[in-house]
Order: sequence, then structure tokens, then C-alpha cells
Amino acid sequence: MIKKWTYFLGMILLITLISSGFKVFEVEKLEGFHVEDDEVITYLVPTEEETSKVFFNFPFTGKSYVGFKQAIAMKESLGLYNLVNPFGYMGKYQFGKSTLRTVGIYDVAEFLKNPRMQEKAFKALLARNKWELRKEIDRYEGKIIKGVKITESGILAAAHLGGAGSVKSFLKSNGNNGFTDGFGTSLKSYLRKFGGYDTSNIVANPNAKVKMN
Repeated sequence: MIKKWTYFLGMILLITLISSGFKVFEVEKLEGFHVEDDEVITYLVPTEEETSKVFFNFPFTGKSYVGFKQAIAMKESLGLYNLVNPFGYMGKYQFGKSTLRTVGIYDVAEFLKNPRMQEKAFKALLARNKWELRKEIDRYEGKIIKGVKITESGILAAAHLGGAGSVKSFLKSNGNNGFTDGFGTSLKSYLRKFGGYDTSNIVANPNAKVKMN
């Protein structure tokens, strides 16, 4: 008899112990998602077909100046303003320190965290290069060199990669004197890839500098 009572008492204690581990479910409001009391959260699970596709929604900028800027930015840094590459080139358009000083920027830390300054620096450098290469643009635009049609935007992009001097050397040598950067990117590839964009809004200026208002 004692064994039976001991058995039942043990079962009661075990059930009580297990039950105490559970509590009544309460709906919690997710403040971070701004869910109102009368709203219902619906979870949508993508189908297998949907997960097999990746969609990129990039704005279409065509061959405009904005398109030119974004195309170079994607090539240089994937559009990342705070990127510093292994060779020390910085920002969305990958500037070196000496080039930054040329356009009037000496605070590298401020440059990296200031997108507006980076955009101004890019435009100032284009203005300088357009002045430096104005004769080459007039002389070679529309010509075919090493299978590449030479355009103003291509020349400016190539100067951004290797400097105005390298572009002059390439054009004067009919493409025989090339330039390749530390990653193996050639001047010729920039002339081709960034050719045909509208850079007419860039005013040639040998003294262009960044002015922050």
C-alpha cells in the first residue's frame, strides 16, 4: 500500500514539475516594426521559382553624365564611399592622396565620410583633366585606335585611371604605349568601357578645386 501511495505521489510531483515549465502564451507588440494593435502580421514565404531569381533594380541613366559617374563608381569601388583598396586609393572614385591634394583636399578622414566632398572631387578632377587633354580630345575624338573608338568621356575615364600623361602617351603612340594599374586594368579597357557618355557639362578648368559651402 505504501509503495502505491509513493508511486502516485511521485507521479503527481513529476506532473506538477513539468507543468510549471510552461506559461500562457502572450502576444507581444514589436515596437521596432510599428505594429498597431489592430494589425495582423502576415509572413510571405517565396516560392522555389522566386528564390532562384535575383532582381536588381538599378535606375536607368543611359549615357548621361550621371550614368558616366555611376558606371565609373561601380567599376572603381562598387559605389562604396568609405572603401580603401590595398594600394591606398580611397572612396567611391578611388582617389590617391596626391590627387586629392591637387583638388584641394588634405583631410583624408573627412573625405572618406563625406559623400558630397567625394562627388565634388570627382567633378573637379574631370575639369582639370579636360583642360589638360583638350588638344587630344579635339585631335583624336571619333578616331579608332587599337579597335577602340576614342570619345571625350573615354579619354576622361582613362585619365582618371592612369593620369593625363598616360592618356597622351597612349594616343600619340597609336595605342602602342599602354598603361595598366595594380589590378591589371588597362587604359584601353577604360577608353572602350566608358566611351560615348555625355560629359559636355564638364567645363575645362586647370585650377579646379573642391569648395565646400
